[in-house]
Amino acid sequence: MTEEKVARNKVVYVTYSIIDQSGNVFEQSDVPVGYVHGGNSPLFEKIEMALDGHKVGDQVEVSLDPTEGFGPHDPNLTFTDEIENVPLEFRRLGAEVELQNEQGESMMFRVSRIADGKLTVDANHALAGQTVKFVVNVANIRDASMDEIVNGLPFDQSQSLH
Repeated sequence: MTEEKVARNKVVYVTYSIIDQSGNVFEQSDVPVGYVHGGNSPLFEKIEMALDGHKVGDQVEVSLDPTEGFGPHDPNLTFTDEIENVPLEFRRLGAEVELQNEQGESMMFRVSRIADGKLTVDANHALAGQTVKFVVNVANIRDASMDEIVNGLPFDQSQSLH
């Protein structure tokens, strides 16, 4: 029996780490997550292309610059105000607050800086403007159903990998 390889219309389960440009682990998943290769997957295109042809047990490292990954940092999505104008529950780094504009559109902001009596909130992704590295391990590969191919995701994310 030939060993399955990552290819179009295969459900691929991976574990991964995202390493920021300072070399710190930003996010890690040791529980395999799945996607449908070559379709509507939520994976960054460069990562999906790098996984093509790999088999279970392979590890792939991919660097993404801001244009390939989380986008550039947009200073228009950053706001600073005097800390006394901010409710107490948001006066800590990492606190999240949902704010609306005059049109009723809402965005999620996180507190990114507190200094000199001022607090800054930022709606950019925490990795916006950074070149990041993904370390991806192939955990399982199987054929995708037609519904999974259309959806881009496996229907059973918790499927046993053994």
